[in-house]
Amino acid sequence: MKSLPKLPAYIVTGPTSGIGRETALELAKHGTVVLVGRDPRKLDALQGTIELSGGHAMSVVCDLSDMQSVRKAAGEIAALRLPIAGLVNNAGVMLTQPAKTPHGWDLSFATNHLGPFALTEALVPTLPNGAKVVFVVSAVEDPGRKPAVAAGFRGGRFISVEASARGEWQQGGSAKPGFDAYATSKQAILAAALAFSRETSRLQFIAVEPGFNPTTGLGGADLGVTMRLVQAYVIPLLVPLLMPFLKILSTPKRAARVLTQILLDPSDQTGIYYDEGGRPMQGSPLVQDHKFQDRVVDETRAFLSNIQAR
Repeated sequence: MKSLPKLPAYIVTGPTSGIGRETALELAKHGTVVLVGRDPRKLDALQGTIELSGGHAMSVVCDLSDMQSVRKAAGEIAALRLPIAGLVNNAGVMLTQPAKTPHGWDLSFATNHLGPFALTEALVPTLPNGAKVVFVVSAVEDPGRKPAVAAGFRGGRFISVEASARGEWQQGGSAKPGFDAYATSKQAILAAALAFSRETSRLQFIAVEPGFNPTTGLGGADLGVTMRLVQAYVIPLLVPLLMPFLKILSTPKRAARVLTQILLDPSDQTGIYYDEGGRPMQGSPLVQDHKFQDRVVDETRAFLSNIQAR
């Protein structure tokens, strides 16, 4: 393995498309980037792109819906012994139909909450004081968020971590398949991020709502061929025209700039939730409740501990 200069290092999950890719490219201007994703070919291609531009990158294969893969990846990252300045928990999925992991867990909840939670917990002991841990979340967790309600979301529908892992949500949720899973998974990881900030004062835990990015392809193949083509070729032309009128609209490049600015900010603020423009915002009343935050963390730790013991 070739030696890398002692630049600050940034870990980015889900770096091969959308917000993650743009963030990795931005951060590569400021240090070494550790690219964490499922597809080794795409990781290698992005690593090559960064290195051709004079940057430094390393790749670690990880499926965030698989806790064994997460633990293995965390060990590989720790073994690199890089001066980690930031961890960007960006990877996520939003499916239009329910789906399960090979272990039988809800795929959205496993990828959006369990995986980032487990990766963060595994890496925290190895992170130097002052490192930033950033979670890309979503304001659709808030049932009072008007744009989200207009789009068909009904907020997080959390019952318990075990129920969420089974794909069970509170009744009275969205009529659109996949929306309750996505909103609940994002509510859980936002609650965990805020709880982490109270637990570990030597690190900075931050959450970011990246805005509505219709070009990010969160649904992947689940969207179908026609919608993927529209997403790839039509929507990118419309978004810049509509952004002045719809403030929640954003693009991967804009989201990446906000994330990079937060990661490079020399202040020591923690427990902040930022909107798509990098301004502090509030989550739902439930996610602001410390008892709820602690409950999500305690239940997630217990759930992951039970998995490890099997």
